Amino acid sequence: MTRATLRGLFVAAALVGALLVATPAAACGYDIECPVELEEGAATVTFEGASVPAVVGVSGLEAGQYAYQMLDRCLAAAETRAYCSPTDVRECPQQPGRVIDFFVVNRRPIVPSQGPAIEPVPDGFGPGDPIGDWSFFSEGCYDVTDLNPPPSGAEVFSYFERLPLPQLTTQHQPPGDGLTGLPVIFYTDSPTTQTFTVDIRGFSVVIQATAERFTWHTGDATGQITSIDPGAPYPNQTVEHSYRSGTYTAHLTVTWSATFTVNGSAPADVPGTTTTDGPPVTFDVLQARPVLTNPYD
Repeated sequence: MTRATLRGLFVAAALVGALLVATPAAACGYDIECPVELEEGAATVTFEGASVPAVVGVSGLEAGQYAYQMLDRCLAAAETRAYCSPTDVRECPQQPGRVIDFFVVNRRPIVPSQGPAIEPVPDGFGPGDPIGDWSFFSEGCYDVTDLNPPPSGAEVFSYFERLPLPQLTTQHQPPGDGLTGLPVIFYTDSPTTQTFTVDIRGFSVVIQATAERFTWHTGDATGQITSIDPGAPYPNQTVEHSYRSGTYTAHLTVTWSATFTVNGSAPADVPGTTTTDGPPVTFDVLQARPVLTNPYD
């Protein structure tokens, strides 16, 4: 192999400053006791570039003498064994708004832009060119937020607004016609929490939506009643309204708030709320009049 060919291979492998997506590992090929393989089409992220040394705690002269890469532990194992075992997954302490994962850190000597090189520099090689192979450097939990910023609260909110949140139905008592002088009881027995998992730029974002305010549109001149609970049927009612005789159409507007996690991080609040309108319900309120009767008739 000529020196020019060798230099070309080194340069092609460097990819300094890039965010790489690795291809899935090959099947292990055993008929029995086959460890868990990386799913077909699954991708895992490798970080390389000038920002990595600071993330893994390297600075000064040493940072300029090597190129660094960070591989998730499962990918690092898969590259050598062709499979990914559940034991390759490590849990790291999480913080809201941060991306903290377990990584294997490798490094290789390069031609530094200043100062001495770790390895002899072949003729024709310039700053940044690799002059050695990748070797293990360290492993552990690293905060890679600056390398791969997680979805912001504003991004998550834009998804939250478009989620198919449930439209809560309005129940009322009496279940048929109401009577003047007897309040109509309102409540909903629809679910008031909902969990969604969405993919945002490759991050698994779990959104936990909760109904936090209930606005009961009564259908008469009163307009609406607001509560922080979904109401309850008799005898534990908390939302009720008195009507004059007539026909009325009521419905429920629910204000939803939410929290979210990113790749299993600590939960954070979604910065905003959204609303849903439930289906209308129509009922009559009748005027009851006393009538004297002869019990002997």
